[in-house]
Amino acid sequence: QVRLVESGGGLVQAGESLRLSCAASVRTFSTYTMGWFRQAPGKEREFVAAISFSWSTTSTYYADSVKGRFTISRDNTKNTVYLQMNSLKPEDTAVYYCNADQWAAAQLMAQRNYNNWGQGTQVTVSS
Repeated sequence: QVRLVESGGGLVQAGESLRLSCAASVRTFSTYTMGWFRQAPGKEREFVAAISFSWSTTSTYYADSVKGRFTISRDNTKNTVYLQMNSLKPEDTAVYYCNADQWAAAQLMAQRNYNNWGQGTQVTVSS
C-alpha cells in the first residue's frame, strides 16, 4: 500500500498561485501514475489532474475546470508529484488529495474510485 503525504496548501487571494506537493512512500514510484483530487465542503471528491507513470513519454490529463491554470509534474528522484496552481479562483477552495495507480493510463484516474487517501492539504482562495 502506498503512503501519501500532501503539503503546500494555504490561504491565498483570487488570482494568486500555490504549489502542492505529494510525497509517496513506495520503492517503484516511477511505475505509478499519480493524480490529484479535491473535495470542497458539501461536495463529492473530484478528479483534478494526473500524470502517467514514467516510460518513454509521460502524459498528463486535466479536468476541464483547471485546464490551462494547473500543471501537474513529478520528480521520480524525490518520489514526489506536484500541482502548480495559477490564477486561483474561490471555487478552487477544497481539500486537495493525491493518489497513485500503478501502470494506469492518466485518463483512467479520472474514472476510478480509490480507497487509500492521505490527510490532504487545505487550499482556501478568498475573493
